[in-house]
Amino acid sequence: MASFSPQFLDEIRTRISVSSVVGRRVKLIRKGREYVGLSPFSNEKSPSFTVSDEKGFYHCFSTQEHGDIFTFMMKTQNLTFPEAVERLAEEAGLEMPRQTREEVEQAQRGNELRETVEAACGIFEQMLHAPEGARALAYLKGRGLSDATIKRFRLGYAPSGNVVKTKLLARGMAEAPMLETRMLSPGKDGRESFDFFRDRVIFPICDARGRPVAFGGRIMGEGEPKYLNSPDTPLFHKGQMLYGLDLARNAAADKREIIIAEGYMDVIALAQAGFTHAVAPLGTALTELQLELLWRMAPEPTLCFDGDKAGRAAALRAAERALPMLKPGYSLRFALLPPGKDPDDICRNAGPEAMAELLAAAIPLSDVVWRQLVGEHPIDTPERRAALERDASAKASQIADGTVQTQYARLFRERLFELFRPSKAAPGKNRGFPSKNRPKGYESPRLSTAPINRALPPDSHGQRRVRERILLATLLNHPEISEHVEERLGSMAFSDVRLDSLRQTAVIHIAQNSELDFAGLQAHLANRGFGDELANLLDSGIYVHAGFARPSAPVDQAIAGWDHTFALCHGAELEADLKRAEIELAENPSEQAFATFKALQDQSRAGAGEDDDGLDNDTH
Repeated sequence: MASFSPQFLDEIRTRISVSSVVGRRVKLIRKGREYVGLSPFSNEKSPSFTVSDEKGFYHCFSTQEHGDIFTFMMKTQNLTFPEAVERLAEEAGLEMPRQTREEVEQAQRGNELRETVEAACGIFEQMLHAPEGARALAYLKGRGLSDATIKRFRLGYAPSGNVVKTKLLARGMAEAPMLETRMLSPGKDGRESFDFFRDRVIFPICDARGRPVAFGGRIMGEGEPKYLNSPDTPLFHKGQMLYGLDLARNAAADKREIIIAEGYMDVIALAQAGFTHAVAPLGTALTELQLELLWRMAPEPTLCFDGDKAGRAAALRAAERALPMLKPGYSLRFALLPPGKDPDDICRNAGPEAMAELLAAAIPLSDVVWRQLVGEHPIDTPERRAALERDASAKASQIADGTVQTQYARLFRERLFELFRPSKAAPGKNRGFPSKNRPKGYESPRLSTAPINRALPPDSHGQRRVRERILLATLLNHPEISEHVEERLGSMAFSDVRLDSLRQTAVIHIAQNSELDFAGLQAHLANRGFGDELANLLDSGIYVHAGFARPSAPVDQAIAGWDHTFALCHGAELEADLKRAEIELAENPSEQAFATFKALQDQSRAGAGEDDDGLDNDTH
């Protein structure tokens, strides 16, 4: 990150008042020595936002946002600190500090390159409205673009021949920066350099400040390549930039939303239809740097790629790229377009309302990953189901953030359970014991408030392991409660890997076998290699902590005990999530980290009324 002296920052603060910066986005009313207005950070109706020029800061009482002119620019325009400083320094009429001779030379070289690209952009714009550009202008009009949209995106035309080179040289510009920015291609075998773009509609690519740094050119008739883009240059790195970002960032900041389309025309068509918060990658798959840039503007950007095979493939590539980078509150959503349609088609032919409906129906990244997994795996044999289960687990493990990885693993387990379970039994049919095998006095599962069992070991990890064993032992000794517990048991993740494998195997076997008994379930698990685990689970030692798990315990007590133990396990998981969120907030304080911590804290407090000291009374 760039370093700025306190004196330089103070000079900017002296020249530019907080109220002048804030007043561009908030209607301020003078109140004594301060200003008040409606908060730009919340949808409030009564003003709770204050600005003090005397003290040099703003404060929002509804959201606790607080800062100076730099933080306000960063928050409302999605700028980095150096970007905010640079913009405000320019406004204040101050030169950015250059600390070394090399930095000074680099800045001068950068200015020369930008002047070259800006001059070329102006030539392209002029040529679009010259007689030579009539066909290009007709093409853009035929795509439904208005004069205002053409002007806003600075669209142009690159004529045949060497018009750009000739005009730039006539202005006294040197050929070297033209070659370095690839306005010109170097000639081969001693030939002269020539215009890089010829007879193409031109789409300027601008940096975050709206300065053109590169171009994309589209052919109007037949031929390849359809699109020709500037290669990487000192000003332009396509994997680090997004088309239309300079025009979209304010709208994205206001909406806390951003759309990622596939190409130039999609972004332009979306903007003309009112979706001014749209951007596009530059001829490559979405990169890690672009994802980080998007997440600075919105927590869940929406990918809106074409509904053809290539568009679906691009969406899957983006999902794969994003998966390891996911963090609490930050993901992607996917708007699925009809086959053969792109945003440009929909906006022009079906209208903005249809586009808005597609965006509103966007599905989360987790659904895209799940659909891909299921689409790659038939599940007609146990081995193929096992392969799907293995690959789902491996997919979740790609996520670096522990909290998000846990949630994905839990989601996949729930969906595997639903996918593998047979259709619901007909009314009146019991999915536990067949009626002839039901224990005497058996009734349909119901909750009970009877005292259940005695306290568990004091350490939290030991408690969790014992509780997990209790849950399985109770089910193994009372298969008749399977319908009551299987969905919750299927959504869990046990701390012991072998025990977790036994849990998954048991749940899947129960879901696929409506005629189930104690001996059959144990035999199946033993045949799958869980003999030792079964012996330990059904050892009498477990019953010291949970008398309801005994084979001889009444069914209603087994159900009540299982429910209570599950609630305690769930509470322990919540506490672990809360601890991780607390650590994340301490190490990386942010609005999102605080929101995650607060939500988990509220859940924890809501469940504080439950008994979490273990289970109290042994029922023999």
